[in-house]
Amino acid sequence: MGTTEQNLVAECKRRLLDAKTDLLNRVRQTRNDLYIEDKGGDEADQTVRILAEAETLSLQERLRSQLLEIELALSRIESGTYGICEETEEQIEHDRLLAIPWTRLSIEGAEIRESVQKRYAR
Repeated sequence: MGTTEQNLVAECKRRLLDAKTDLLNRVRQTRNDLYIEDKGGDEADQTVRILAEAETLSLQERLRSQLLEIELALSRIESGTYGICEETEEQIEHDRLLAIPWTRLSIEGAEIRESVQKRYAR
């Protein structure tokens, strides 16, 4: 791995760790928000609270999913497979890795996967 590749991986690792910290803080905050709310009120208040709790749980699930993608990317860095497209087995574009450091697909790989998903969605 050349110096440019090493610098790219180091920058992506820094971005992944920053994103991980941000996500963990957001998960903690949404959990706190969920349990701080007053449990009183009439039926309309309770309905609004239930809808808000469902939305919060959905948000937490998305955050957990994103956190898993970040953890998988960090493990690929450790194993030396970071930046390789799962679909094409080619290098993922540097700009794409900088924009989405947890990506597992190159642009071409993403297009292939999307095409396959559309074909089977019918």
